Amino acid sequence: MIPVIMSGGSGTRLWPLSRKNKPKQFLSLFGEQSLFQDTLSRLSGLEKLEAPIIVCNDEHRFLVAEQLHEINSDTAKIMLEPCARNTAPAIAIAALQAKSQGDDPVMLVLAADHIIHNHEAFHNAINQANLAAQQGNVVTFGIIPDSPHTGYGYIEAQSKTSLSKVTAFVEKPNKQTAERYIESGNYYWNSGMFVFKASTILNEFELFAPEMLLSCQHALARAKTDLDFIRLDHDAFSACPSDSLDYTVMEKTDKAVVIALDAGWSDVGSWSSLWDNHDKDVHNNVLVGDVIVEEVSNSYIHSEHRLVSVLGVDNLIVVETPDAVMIADKGKAENIKTIVTKLQSASRDEATVHRKCYRPWGHYDSIDRGERFQVKRISVNPGASLSLQLHHHRAEHWVVVKGTAEVTCGEEVSLLAENESTFIPLGTQHRLCNPGQVPLEIIEVQSGGYLGEDDIVRFDDDYNRN
Repeated sequence: MIPVIMSGGSGTRLWPLSRKNKPKQFLSLFGEQSLFQDTLSRLSGLEKLEAPIIVCNDEHRFLVAEQLHEINSDTAKIMLEPCARNTAPAIAIAALQAKSQGDDPVMLVLAADHIIHNHEAFHNAINQANLAAQQGNVVTFGIIPDSPHTGYGYIEAQSKTSLSKVTAFVEKPNKQTAERYIESGNYYWNSGMFVFKASTILNEFELFAPEMLLSCQHALARAKTDLDFIRLDHDAFSACPSDSLDYTVMEKTDKAVVIALDAGWSDVGSWSSLWDNHDKDVHNNVLVGDVIVEEVSNSYIHSEHRLVSVLGVDNLIVVETPDAVMIADKGKAENIKTIVTKLQSASRDEATVHRKCYRPWGHYDSIDRGERFQVKRISVNPGASLSLQLHHHRAEHWVVVKGTAEVTCGEEVSLLAENESTFIPLGTQHRLCNPGQVPLEIIEVQSGGYLGEDDIVRFDDDYNRN
């Protein structure tokens, strides 16, 4: 069985923690590991698992590679989508890749941003699904509902047994309809998790979406290997319709079966669901970070950067990050997308990027900014290098705070120790490397008329960035 992890989501409903450049699947929302890492780690104990296939956004490739390395999963195949095309093309691509790796493997398709508390129940359901998939079924998991939730799609099962033929997939219902579904006993929340043989799902694509399958075949045939990544062909993949697997296959096939799953599942789709799945204090609060409260109840309060104090409120979401604070009524928290839309309309960076940005060589934190200047704290991993580059609109001053820096400035290469500094003139080719065994940390002061990240001309880069 090959796990296929779908990791292309943007997670805007958990803004300001989740943003386009680092969405929720890469955040540590429950413990030390990210949701993406948890998705892989919870598979431990299943027998005969092959190396996973990860399908992700091109912009997240180094995040994925680093997080795989942290959990010792370096054998994974990382497939890069040049653009977002929903779940159907991504799964078709993964099936084509899986078929090329073996005779006809079973695929376990999982989203990267779900949580599941009961691993034993989950494993039992996967083993049951594996047997059903071996018999040519297209298996999905239906979550046994504990409330008439209106935020999920539903699956209608033909019978109330643990494994049943699927009668219908239905869209998110209103509350009255959801209540009727719960009363019937044969409706489940649609989890978006699947198990099937590669040949089975490819045959269904051939039957119901042949043009999509052809585009995916071309995208993989023309793919290029880039470091540890499989970079799909842009033009061929872009030609795919942007459709879900439910719409493309599951609603049309006669092979769909559903396995009832009761394993403490959540898609962590909103701040309210995050509150639901955390341990709470005696006043029903979830408090994360440096938080002090008095006369507060039923609230989720999260601090990343500084002390947050809250007094005399009920049923609130309060989230603080280094560059944004969000306060919402818990009952309205699912509407946070409207705030993100307003930020995007105003071209605000806070909609898409964090103050702390991760790069393949390390990360930087924009700690201050004003007219014609910006200050960053830059951390470079041992043995890593930034690209050889120049800027047309800014000069830079570097001060080494920790470690040793190898600095290329024009034709000169020099070593800087802690508390030493250098100046990079505007228009001069330069490079920063960490030749040491500990992280290199510098303070960079930029000055100039334009300080955007797109003012970079690269001449040489270890990570094949343009």
